[in-house]
Amino acid sequence: MILTVTLNTALDLTYRVRSLRPHASHRVSEVIERPGGKGVNVSRVLAALGHEVTVTGFTGGGTGRAVRDMLSGMPRLTDALLPAAGATRRTIAVVDELSGDTTQLNEPGPQISPTEWGAFLDRYEELLPGVSAVALCGSLPPGVPVGAYANLVRDARSHGVPVLLDTSGEPLRRAVAARPDIVKPNADELAELTGSHDPLRATQDARRRGAHTVVASLGPKGLLAATPEGRWHAVPPAPEHGNPTGAGDSAVAGLLSGLVDRLPWPDRLARAVALSAATVRAPAAGEFDHAAYEELLAQVSVTAT
Repeated sequence: MILTVTLNTALDLTYRVRSLRPHASHRVSEVIERPGGKGVNVSRVLAALGHEVTVTGFTGGGTGRAVRDMLSGMPRLTDALLPAAGATRRTIAVVDELSGDTTQLNEPGPQISPTEWGAFLDRYEELLPGVSAVALCGSLPPGVPVGAYANLVRDARSHGVPVLLDTSGEPLRRAVAARPDIVKPNADELAELTGSHDPLRATQDARRRGAHTVVASLGPKGLLAATPEGRWHAVPPAPEHGNPTGAGDSAVAGLLSGLVDRLPWPDRLARAVALSAATVRAPAAGEFDHAAYEELLAQVSVTAT
């Protein structure tokens, strides 16, 4: 069983408009609601791949109830979310059908009290035994200590559970020092962490700071991985056009799936890139086009660097 942690869950709303123009009114052609937050998106992709997944973190208010209601009907996915007094945030993706661009608006999330945080730590300790891997994903809601992920990485490692970290800023900097097995920043997050805008140099620097493996997301240029076994660059066959929201989360799901399936690194990276590209073709984050995934998997180019 894979455990995903989403401390800042969300109700994801996707609006499609003909053309997004500043200072104008827009007629929305389609609205899609999905349970969200990075770790929740990762969980939904993992479950679709056939893995058993448990989701934990916080939900609250009417939006939190909507998130849990949507999760309740999903096969292979277990809800271990904890209640928060504040309301779960909403994230809004506005898809411009004319240009293909997506504009993202993210609310900050509910204030988490010390009592709620303590309850989460107890639940996390209860869930760790027997887990095959842990994913720590996304932003921290207000009230959660900035070093929270560093502590969660240490707890997972003390149980012998491999941990993948996908966050940014100061929480990333602190957690890298706790020696996570894999970190998955995008190019901007990696540059902020290391001060280098050369992805190859930055991945190596992030490893020196404590991460065992660094897999950097380069957008349409694929993934760059620096691992103890070597370095690889995995690239999709062609740039994808569609909604990129959640593509990075699908890459995380591919890396986790490859980890628990004990695939060699080139195969893990090919799976992650194919899933990411297939997500761009899907209508909402946390979903992927299954036919596109199967087609793309054989076409991803993975080369040693």
